Amino acid sequence: MRAKAHSIWVILLSFFIAYLLAIIPFPDWAMNYRPEWVPMVLIYWAMALPYRVGIGSAWVAGLLLDVLEGSTLGINAMALVVIAYVALSLHLRMRMFSTLQQSGLVLALVGLNLMLCNWLQIVTGQSVPSNLMFLMAALTSAVIWPSLFQLLRQIRRSFDVH
Repeated sequence: MRAKAHSIWVILLSFFIAYLLAIIPFPDWAMNYRPEWVPMVLIYWAMALPYRVGIGSAWVAGLLLDVLEGSTLGINAMALVVIAYVALSLHLRMRMFSTLQQSGLVLALVGLNLMLCNWLQIVTGQSVPSNLMFLMAALTSAVIWPSLFQLLRQIRRSFDVH
């Protein structure tokens, strides 16, 4: 039982740090390049521990992100549920991918997340950017993915999270 509770705290702490990184202020010119930390952490844990982090975790993580960003409740939650579903569907394949292939998949998943959030903002009548620069966050997330993957894997192994 102790190992199970210990595992939960490591996962929750990684999400907490991702939330902190998601709300750190950036200059206006760099906002489009901010990596999507919460979706990347969700992708990692869904790939590494699919029986622990799934659709429900994605929903809760998205609701918390909505509250932190002050966006319409449910926008990030819905997008993260879709991302979690795809990551859970592909988790066995993703484990076999090289880091470069995983980065490509993260580029696609984070890009899908950003496009879903943008579309849901349009549907709810919020103002959205008129260009596609918001997708640059997917590119920076894909570039950062190998380092984040190695860091989270090292943490998971050193704290024996399973």
